Amino acid sequence: MKKLHNYITGQWRTGNGEGVPMHDAITGEVVALSDTEGLDFAEILQYGRDKGNALRKMTFQERGNMLKSLALHLVKKKADFYEISYRTGATKVDSWIDIEGGFGNLFANASLRKLFPNQTYHVEGDPIDLSRGGRFMAHHIMVPKQGVAIHINAFNFPVWGMLEKCAVNWMAGVPAVVKPATNTSFLTEAVVREIIASGILPEGALQLINGSARTILDSVESQDVVTFTGSASTGKMLKAHPRIIEESVPFTMEADSLNASILGEDAVPGTPEFDLFIKEVRTEMTVKCGQKCTAIRRVVVPEKLIEDVQIALGKSLAKVTIGDPRLKEVRMGSLVSLDQVKEVRERVQELAKTASIVYGDLDKIEVIGADAKKGAFLAPILLREDNPFENLAVHETEAFGPVSTIMPYKSLDEAIELAKMGKGSLVSSIATNDDKIAKDYVINAASHHGRILVLNRESAKESTGHGSPLPYLVHGGPGRAGGGEEMGGVRGIKHYLQRTAIQGSPTTLTEITGIYQQNAKYKEADQHPFKYHWEDIEPGMSLKTHKRTLTDSDIINFANLTWDHFYAHTDTTSLDGSIFEKRTAHGYFIIAAAAGLFVYPNKGPVAANYGLEECRFLRPMYDGDTIYVRLTCKQKVDRDVAGAEHPSGIVKWFVEVFDQEDELVAVATILTMVEKKQEVFVEMTDEKIRETLEKLTENTKPKWGILTPQHLMEHLEEGYRIMSGENQDFEISTPEKILEKVHNSLYNYDKFPHHTQFPTMKKGELEDLKHPDLATAKEKMLEAREQYKEYYKQNPDSQLKNRVFGMLNRYESYLLERKHLNHHFEQFGLI
Repeated sequence: MKKLHNYITGQWRTGNGEGVPMHDAITGEVVALSDTEGLDFAEILQYGRDKGNALRKMTFQERGNMLKSLALHLVKKKADFYEISYRTGATKVDSWIDIEGGFGNLFANASLRKLFPNQTYHVEGDPIDLSRGGRFMAHHIMVPKQGVAIHINAFNFPVWGMLEKCAVNWMAGVPAVVKPATNTSFLTEAVVREIIASGILPEGALQLINGSARTILDSVESQDVVTFTGSASTGKMLKAHPRIIEESVPFTMEADSLNASILGEDAVPGTPEFDLFIKEVRTEMTVKCGQKCTAIRRVVVPEKLIEDVQIALGKSLAKVTIGDPRLKEVRMGSLVSLDQVKEVRERVQELAKTASIVYGDLDKIEVIGADAKKGAFLAPILLREDNPFENLAVHETEAFGPVSTIMPYKSLDEAIELAKMGKGSLVSSIATNDDKIAKDYVINAASHHGRILVLNRESAKESTGHGSPLPYLVHGGPGRAGGGEEMGGVRGIKHYLQRTAIQGSPTTLTEITGIYQQNAKYKEADQHPFKYHWEDIEPGMSLKTHKRTLTDSDIINFANLTWDHFYAHTDTTSLDGSIFEKRTAHGYFIIAAAAGLFVYPNKGPVAANYGLEECRFLRPMYDGDTIYVRLTCKQKVDRDVAGAEHPSGIVKWFVEVFDQEDELVAVATILTMVEKKQEVFVEMTDEKIRETLEKLTENTKPKWGILTPQHLMEHLEEGYRIMSGENQDFEISTPEKILEKVHNSLYNYDKFPHHTQFPTMKKGELEDLKHPDLATAKEKMLEAREQYKEYYKQNPDSQLKNRVFGMLNRYESYLLERKHLNHHFEQFGLI
């Protein structure tokens, strides 16, 4: 029997024991054996710590792009994972939540790179002035912990459970050791194999242990982070491990909880909210066969509606078909194992000591396309507890399967109390169209829940549902739910970073944080800062402008231009009792005038004004006052470029406006989009092209591909004839749905892939040559290029078709020429 492999210390290894069988949840067949016997967990953790330096040295932008690349790679392989997922008892919908939900976490966390600096560490919050003179201050920075993230996961989400955690620690720069639940670890292993094979993550960023790891916590250290998802009892045991306590290791626990969903008193039968409530409960009972830590376990409804809810839920559950999840007509698969079926049956029997089973039967089930005796099947079970304040089992006992219990309430206060009796849960929800009811419930129940969903007709179309944790929101809850937090966007990433307060002078802290701090020493620019490309700008780079005196006419003209006729600017007879002494300049005129002083008028790397983040007017400015500006680079923020624009970053400029007495009168932070240097491609001037072609002989061999030197010249000649308009008798070959993306790629600084296939060329075959020799081909190519140049001299606003990139204007044709020539000249080793 095949053994699952563990990926540890840079290699795939099996244990040296007999192994523990893992079963197909539908057929009962043995899928594989898990075995960790002989593995050295201390060595595994130390390997991650040692190799983690590669992740820590990456910037947030690099880590985010790494996650995005990984997500894109895994999406291409998803069909293989679905086939394996069916063996865990999951339907296609169940698998979608697990597999593509996991990939979605990678995408979501990748996008968070935009909220972090382009550094290996984060600068948190605002600077803090610790002195009256402004020369002693503090700031908080957050650096990656130098340990490993140890993730101990539950069986119900073998993909999502791993990736929702790893996405966060990878973004923080911390490597992971993943220990999935043994029952479904064969799916986790398949995904990890693809991750490792992709080579996208640095070595050591991910290790996988498939099977028992009872002693793994014996080797944790203070820089490590441990997360656990599973039962509350197991979580408490792990949290109390002596090593966790001795080393003060951060421990995040996300435990199964008795989540409650409330039906508002206004949501009577016939209302959209009633129908939404019934649908939501059924979904949470049957998706993943109820094996969700966020599933609805307690259905809390108005006393007068309990019969209506019971009947409606029964009818809805009766439509759920159970069986082989590969079949389209099946809506619910199986539990993960026969052991899990046994445990759920025992929990239901405990609940049934006081509650009544009003739908479903523990001993009867009809399945489609499977053998009910061999698979881990269980019918949905709906119980009813009429005395939930007296019979407490419903608030203490969880059946981790397709099981929920209805209970009544007399008032909203009672509903809130019942929700709280679960002693802390991951999520609660309320279906109501009355926002006053919603507010009352949320404010009073929030102390006991990690997340609360308000469901009504307005939100329903786009709602992600009661049971869906989202990457940008906190996933966790108080009390029984574990008292921890996962995900939560930036909050989640910070869990793997060490926060440190830094004290010093503004100048020192500018260097440490990479953000200019007010009162720091200026770095006088050698030229106007707007002449620099993004890479050459650094925080503290500064320019002092010349001066401008404000006039009465300036103020009046600005009022007329903007229609801002506030009395202080236009009516000098109304100033008595105000803070103004005479006609006052508009604050926005001061900023506009400041821009006039610091803006560099000529075309350069600054592509656009990107916005204004903050603006403060510190005192009024009057007719006759004189201002000058100190423009200083405050911070640089990298950005993604997807449209038809060159790679660029955002530069935040700190604008200080001073008066004639050198007193500060206004401050603002403006943002500019600044282009990055183009250092990838050689500019193809006439001289450079002729110089390069002299190196090309008939004996020159390509580094890749099958082109000969003469084929290359004839290929380039054809390209120029297209770009000059001589040859336009063809159709664009790029599909319409991706044409814009392909077209926009001309603006980036990425090289064409080595083996790019031109649309007219047959794979592996060369076209017939047109010219007698290489010399003639070179001459014809240069003639065609001159024709292309002349065409755009005569038709500067023209647009012409290109087979691959669609319609191109003059500038885009230049970009294509530069990329194209660089690609082929590099191919033949000419540049």
